[in-house]
Amino acid sequence: MAARKRAQMVEETRAKLIQAARKAFAAKGYAASSMDDLTAAAGLTRGALYHNFGDKKGLLQAVIDQMDAEMLVRMRAAREKADGAWLGFMEESIAYMEMALEPEIQRIMLLDGPAVLGDPSQWPNQNACLRTTMETIQALIEEGTVRPVDAEAAARLLNGAALNAALWIAAADDSRAVFEKVVDAFRSLAEGLLRKPSHAGD
Repeated sequence: MAARKRAQMVEETRAKLIQAARKAFAAKGYAASSMDDLTAAAGLTRGALYHNFGDKKGLLQAVIDQMDAEMLVRMRAAREKADGAWLGFMEESIAYMEMALEPEIQRIMLLDGPAVLGDPSQWPNQNACLRTTMETIQALIEEGTVRPVDAEAAARLLNGAALNAALWIAAADDSRAVFEKVVDAFRSLAEGLLRKPSHAGD
């Protein structure tokens, strides 16, 4: 019982720190957020931060992991609303790029994240995303929707395009205008994989 209570307290401490950090990183940015302010906002000590996350960088990683999980849920919902696997894949990709318009995601995931944690294509969550895309493309090849190409190559190219689009949207002065452009271009690129390219809406 004591062990369970201790585990619950650790979880609560982590949650408080992540929530305080997420709020501060979104409002001020990573560099301008001090660890003392973060811990004070959470009602905790600097020691609690070090113990749970190692350092401020570890805390940023935890915030990004939480946001990434939320984004995946939203992407899955977009996919499930679509009619068929190909359209679902397209809607999921576009939902990801559209989220780059949101100030919190822009600042934490797409601007500060890469600056502090390095190339986002190497983040663990991107590897999981790549695996899912490969499986989707393989299934689309098997059902005859997509031409028989190498599923890993296609997945890497499409995921890379979506990630670069999101980074561009986040950094742009007019994010909405860039989003409109990239969606159109992304659809054209992706449709090149189709066995019978769709010209609907042309």
